[in-house]
Amino acid sequence: MALGTTYNAEEIEDKWYAYWMKHNYFHSEVDEREPYTIVIPPPNVTGVLHMGHMLNNTIQDVLIRRARLKGFNACWVPGTDHASIATEAKVVAKLKEQGIDKADLTREEFLKHAWEWTEEYGGVILEQLKKLGASCDWERTKFTLDPDMSQQVIKSFVDLYNKGLIYRGYRMVNWDPEAKTTLSDEEVNHIEQQGNLYFINYKIEGSDDVLTIATTRPETIFGDTAICINPADERFTHLKGKNAIVPICNRVIPIIEDEYVDLEFGTGCLKVTPAHDENDKMLGDKHKLEVIDIFNDDASLNSFGLHYEGKDRFVARKEVAKELEQNGALIKTEQHMNKVGTSERTKAVIEPRLSDQWFLKMEELVKPAIKAVLEDGDVVLHPKKFENTYRHWMTNIRDWNISRQLWWGQQIPAFFYGDGKEDFVVAETIHEALKLAKTKAKNNALTTEDLRQDADALDTWFSSWLWPMSVFGGLNNPDNKEFNYYYPTNDLVTGPDILFFWVARMIIAGYEYTGKRPFKNVYLTGLVRDKQRRKMSKSLGNSPDALQLIKDYSADGVRVGLLLSAPAGNDLMFDEALCNQGKGFSKKLQSAFSLTQMWEVDATIPQPESSRIGIEWYKSKLQKALVEMDDHYSKYRISDALMTTYKLIMDEFCGWLLEIIKPAYQAPIDAKTYNEVMALFEDNLRIVHPFMPFLTEEIWHNIKNRTPKEALCINTWPKAEPINENLIKNFEFAAEVVSRIRTVRKEKNIAFKDAIEVSVINAERMDAQFDRIISKLVNISELNYISEALDGALTFRVKSNEYFIPMEGAIDVEAEIEKLKEELKYTEGFLRSVQGKLKNEKFVSGAPEQVVANEKKKEADAIAKIETIKASLASLS
Repeated sequence: MALGTTYNAEEIEDKWYAYWMKHNYFHSEVDEREPYTIVIPPPNVTGVLHMGHMLNNTIQDVLIRRARLKGFNACWVPGTDHASIATEAKVVAKLKEQGIDKADLTREEFLKHAWEWTEEYGGVILEQLKKLGASCDWERTKFTLDPDMSQQVIKSFVDLYNKGLIYRGYRMVNWDPEAKTTLSDEEVNHIEQQGNLYFINYKIEGSDDVLTIATTRPETIFGDTAICINPADERFTHLKGKNAIVPICNRVIPIIEDEYVDLEFGTGCLKVTPAHDENDKMLGDKHKLEVIDIFNDDASLNSFGLHYEGKDRFVARKEVAKELEQNGALIKTEQHMNKVGTSERTKAVIEPRLSDQWFLKMEELVKPAIKAVLEDGDVVLHPKKFENTYRHWMTNIRDWNISRQLWWGQQIPAFFYGDGKEDFVVAETIHEALKLAKTKAKNNALTTEDLRQDADALDTWFSSWLWPMSVFGGLNNPDNKEFNYYYPTNDLVTGPDILFFWVARMIIAGYEYTGKRPFKNVYLTGLVRDKQRRKMSKSLGNSPDALQLIKDYSADGVRVGLLLSAPAGNDLMFDEALCNQGKGFSKKLQSAFSLTQMWEVDATIPQPESSRIGIEWYKSKLQKALVEMDDHYSKYRISDALMTTYKLIMDEFCGWLLEIIKPAYQAPIDAKTYNEVMALFEDNLRIVHPFMPFLTEEIWHNIKNRTPKEALCINTWPKAEPINENLIKNFEFAAEVVSRIRTVRKEKNIAFKDAIEVSVINAERMDAQFDRIISKLVNISELNYISEALDGALTFRVKSNEYFIPMEGAIDVEAEIEKLKEELKYTEGFLRSVQGKLKNEKFVSGAPEQVVANEKKKEADAIAKIETIKASLASLS
């Protein structure tokens, strides 16, 4: 069979993906084979395919397709994350467009809208992954809010609470005023921004004295409940025990003393606002200060802000500064650089806020996860450089704030039955909660009507940290055969930006619930950046449309292009030209196959010796490449594995083998050679298939008719066989000879159709079996072995072998002599300059060792070239 004259990639991709799905090749069931399991990092349910997804999922698909060919029971579990903050924000925005305020809805009404949104937009990204060729087990697709998934999350919460690891506390938290929820420390990015430092005078009660404080946030003066000075600061000794008056609101506050105040920073005294700064809260607790919260949940000022009530904090900042200036309290303003906490999700500036929240104690939980990665090697990070990041995060961990003021997510299973802060119970269901509440309250009259479930939802990461276990039902039924077969999983492929958010937490959960690692290897990809090293994003407009790339370059071309630019663990400098290179690789494979289909096969003619040797050589090259690839795969150098494959097929198979075995024009090819070459072509398709699944499947079925059981997708990896290193070494020598003769032909304008005679002084004692290959590839009429140099011939050396090409009648000898003399003159001049450097003791002693070595190599190369030129001149003269 033959490929169509025009290869329609989109048509081919749709055809083969439908074929794979029809025959259920991607589905895995428990059997006697060794499992190989990957769980997808679940993208946001309402997300769309972007470059990061393309890279991450291409790598996963390469690993899973290779495992399938290697004979493993390959299982790649797909799914999506409910992404509570992002999805709820989108639903709120949509409702707003319809004139509906979330505050006017009940939880049930809002969730109905959220589910409608999810059903309309959710899962689009999974369909897009199919366009990329992702061979996920789609029957196993999970969503973090699936009933069985949520059940496991709730079970986890109750279990950890009963172990004393989850507690409710009134703490300073990170408040996102846009999403109107708390965030964990890890969801806050600290970004350096230019701001102002405002110097404000506070009057001293009962005197004309003032003291000056410096603040970046003048709008928070309405929450001031003290001024703090250092007891050792002699500048303020006269103020000890006195009170200050807060400007604008004229509230009298005490002047307190504490060594916490830095004598050198600002003015040496500090305004204390316990409700809006973590360090101020510490001082407030220590000195029993009043706590005044001046903000609404959207970060506008509340009634404590007096006439600024309802105004946004940044608007109020400017207006408060202006009023302070007008009444003489603001004495100066200076520019000031400081780090501002911003929401990782909404980019809003975070407000420190005191709130009752749920926390998970982390100090003991992290210990097995630290040991597994940093001591035992039970879990391995690739590249290893990320171990330092992991160590820093895990050894400086704080308790995890796991509650969010959202409705989209698993509702916290805490049920309140009274007015006190401790009047609650934690249970998986309201009926279990009622039993516990009756016992705790000693009140058998309680009913479910008396119970109020906590309105908050759990942090999204609290559901996804269970992902490798929960997708197999591990927490609902830890003894089920699927969980025990597929878990622990093998490899996790994800980005370093969620190493702590997700990866570390999965490792923690794995050891807490199973005593086992959740996966053996974590391959951390780099971030996708543009050629200017900027991170690709919609806001910068530098991220190409993923689906359009597939349309322009084919899914196979894009996969290869992404991996060519993705060195292990380093950021990917994406260049669309690499997708074009991937498309070019695809065309080369098509051309190679089309070439083989043009040959007429004759079973009656014997196999030429050149073809036999060429095939034996390529078999060894293939085996050597397989060893290299196995090493690259084992170290998660996927880009290097691709390059080994690419070079083998482009250079060795297409560049050499097909040329060696190609029959003469309009002549047939012998059947033995044809069959062996097509068998090698099939091996090539096997090793390329993980990278280019669509084209390889198409060619595979075009080689001959195949049954569904013979599809390439479920075929086998090439078997390991002995490598003939000597054959490879000898071929490299022969290839150099061919290359040099081709150069002579090109430089001397000798047409390939004109046969030439070549003689050699075989000082290297090279095996003559390659003579036929050399003769065929450069059209040599005679290849003679001689013991003395020939006159009237051009000469070149390959190692110590000297080759002679008689030039009589082929070139203008006089012109060639003049050309060689010019080349000799130039090379001798170059040699003198290099030797001049090497005779300079200052250079030799001061230059790096490698630089000196390079100069010595230049010297040796120039001497050898001069010797060859002189030999050619002597011969021509």
